Amino acid sequence: MVCINKWSEEDSYDFRDKYIANGFNEDIALRTYSSRLLGSDPELVLHGGGNTSVKTTYEDLFGNAHSVLCVKGSGWDLASIEPEGHPMVYLNPLLKLKKLNVLSDEDMVALHRQNLINPKSPNPSVETLLHAFLPHKFIDHTHSVALLSIADQDNAAEICTKIYGNEVAIIPYVMPGFDLAKLASEIHDQAEEKAKSNSKELKGMVLIKHGIFSFGKTAEESYL
Repeated sequence: MVCINKWSEEDSYDFRDKYIANGFNEDIALRTYSSRLLGSDPELVLHGGGNTSVKTTYEDLFGNAHSVLCVKGSGWDLASIEPEGHPMVYLNPLLKLKKLNVLSDEDMVALHRQNLINPKSPNPSVETLLHAFLPHKFIDHTHSVALLSIADQDNAAEICTKIYGNEVAIIPYVMPGFDLAKLASEIHDQAEEKAKSNSKELKGMVLIKHGIFSFGKTAEESYL
């Protein structure tokens, strides 16, 4: 169960140039590249699994800039994903949902679709709010075989704490959706403050019986 670093500067530049020439920005181009790297590794992502995102800027027809979240859409496989596989959603309306205590799955899905830039886009991931509520630009969520061998244990939280210390936030199991997004956001922020107080940097999150989140300012940082 060895994961190989497949990042290539040359390939990343090729993806960037190709998709920028097709009207996409650099963030989305590199999001596509690193998502494919993750999706091509069966030790990280099985077919159709995992989800990735990037926070970027969208300019409308009037020249107004909007903060958006591009997150994996339903039906797309990371191994072959195209930019259209990360539908754009207005970010600020999603962030306002953090103030709510309860949000049904039906209302959550409806809000996702109401805030799509392109109404023809596929439904954003059920974990869209989890990606939105975290402050990081690039976010990768995989189901690493090696990690799950730990995260599926009865004492997973204890084991993860021994291994990762203050560098990883540990999230108890909650079904994907609003409740998980809100809980993960709260634990993430607490863990980040604790890491900083110990002169450490928070590198990711382990979701018990679920998977791992990594993040960074760049696609490469999140991937590595």
